Amino acid sequence: MPDDRDLPRPLHPRTRLTHAGRAGTRAHGFVNPPLTRGSTVLHESCADRRAAGQRGLDQYLIYGVCGTPTHWALEDAVAEIEGGTRCQIVSSGLAAVTTALLAYLRAGEHCLMPDSVYGPSRRFCGMLESHYGIHTTYYDPALGDAGIAALMRPHTRVVFVESPGSHTFEMQDVAAIARAAHAGGAKVLMDNTWGIQFFQPFRHGVDASIQALTKYVGGHSDVLLGSITTNSDEDWERVRQTALILGQYASPDDCWLALRGVRTLAVRLDAQMAAGLRVAAWLRERPEVSEVLHPALPGARGHDIWRRDYTGACSLFGVVLRPDYTVEAMHRMIDGLTLFGIGASWGGYESLVLPTTGTLTRTAGTGDFGGPAMRLHIGLEDVDDLIADLDAGFAILRAG
Repeated sequence: MPDDRDLPRPLHPRTRLTHAGRAGTRAHGFVNPPLTRGSTVLHESCADRRAAGQRGLDQYLIYGVCGTPTHWALEDAVAEIEGGTRCQIVSSGLAAVTTALLAYLRAGEHCLMPDSVYGPSRRFCGMLESHYGIHTTYYDPALGDAGIAALMRPHTRVVFVESPGSHTFEMQDVAAIARAAHAGGAKVLMDNTWGIQFFQPFRHGVDASIQALTKYVGGHSDVLLGSITTNSDEDWERVRQTALILGQYASPDDCWLALRGVRTLAVRLDAQMAAGLRVAAWLRERPEVSEVLHPALPGARGHDIWRRDYTGACSLFGVVLRPDYTVEAMHRMIDGLTLFGIGASWGGYESLVLPTTGTLTRTAGTGDFGGPAMRLHIGLEDVDDLIADLDAGFAILRAG
């Protein structure tokens, strides 16, 4: 979407979030892009319709599934957040993963995936192998360029990264991995949902960046959306054509809600980052806790990479209990919490908890932290109330 007025550059992230995806608003008066629904697009002539059909890579009215101005506004906003040039909105975060993998992999080719990858992404790779002969090797997320280079094969076409892992929070040296991948002729795909605006993937060699907009961008636990952002014409053509062939589509109503979430993303992230770090620091001092898996916490695993590559952190992290506590005792603790809901996803306004131990699949010898582990998402509640709830939960844990 063309901008009506060139804005000064560079802009701080908070300003970019306020203005991204608002092309046309200055000329037409309303500060928010309108909600546009539609399936059929009418053309003045057969020739006009044929010409429109040749513009599938562009933000151009062709047919509803190709996008509306509402989709384009969100695509522009996400591309701005991630530092890319073009963005494809899809129906969910998992749809973003699967669409991106299908855009870059063909039958008989090879993919490298971190052992800490999101579980449904792993299951999809299993289907790719059984149905299409696309083999996936799972690697230790701690590997750098030399380790990745050793795993590359002549037919490796994708090296996938997820930093940090969404359950166990291993940080990856994305730039080093990208160097090895590109040297071997592979593309680098990244699940950047945890990094949101804090990690700029294309500065570190990523070719396509994936986000579950369901999380912090939506921000209210009522939208399912995903995005794939690229930074080159070649990568955009691959992703866009694959999305169109698969019929990937997201409701314009959901896109509009996500755009609304973009406008408050900075203030929500500021509040939740501070709250998450405060809770994480409190947990680290608890005698029941063996380790807190929060990359932004000084001294935590992966903190050096986080400090080097990230400008902030979200409020999702892991907690490992002492090994003398059982998984069953941890479950009773979780069941006894009153402010932490037990549920999947994260990034909304409410705090959540999920057990990690016993729910993960690992095949590269990673993921054992010595004790029962759980994942916490810190919402927008008062931190003192959350700490009091966890304190009561620890009493249940100690009671066995």
